[in-house]
Amino acid sequence: MKKFTLLVAVLMMVAFAGAGCKKQQPPPPPMPPQDAPGQPGMPGMPGSPHGEGAPPVEKKIVVPDAVKGAWKAVKVEVEFKEKKSKKTFTIPVNSEFKVPDSDLTLKIGYFLPHFTMAADQITSGSNNLENPAVQLDVLQGGKEIFHGWLFAKYPAVHPFTHDKYGVALLEGVKK
Repeated sequence: MKKFTLLVAVLMMVAFAGAGCKKQQPPPPPMPPQDAPGQPGMPGMPGSPHGEGAPPVEKKIVVPDAVKGAWKAVKVEVEFKEKKSKKTFTIPVNSEFKVPDSDLTLKIGYFLPHFTMAADQITSGSNNLENPAVQLDVLQGGKEIFHGWLFAKYPAVHPFTHDKYGVALLEGVKK
C-alpha cells in the first residue's frame, strides 16, 4: 500500500511540475539494491519483477581505477538517539569500525563519488561528487542488521533505520 501511495504522489508531482514550474530539479538518484528482509520490490520479495522466491540479483560493483586511487576514507555521522547526540567518524574505505559506546560495527565497503547503476552493474560515472555513496554493512552484537548504500546528497534513499542509532554519509575523504 505504501508503494502505491508513493507512486500516486510521484505521478501527481510530475503532472503538476510541468504546469508552471520552470526551474528544473535534478533527478533523484538511482535506487540502490538492498538485501534487507521484507523490502518490497527487492529481488525475491513480493512485488518484485523477479517474482516471489527468486534469488536476489547481485549487481557487479565496478570501481574505476581513477576512483580507487583518489579516495581513502569516508566521514559518517552516527546519531545516538537516546542521548540526543551525534558524532562524526572518519573511517577508511574497505574497513571495519567499532562505534564507541555502542554495540555497532560499521563495515565500510566501496565509496563511489558519482554512484550510477545499470542493469548489471554499479559504478561511478566520474570522480566528481555528483552522487556520493558508500557501501555499508551494519552489525549489532556481531549480527548483520543492514546491508546497502548510503547517499550523502539523498540520505532518505534507503536509509539505515534503527530505534537507538542513525548512520549517515557526510562525505568522501580524498587521498
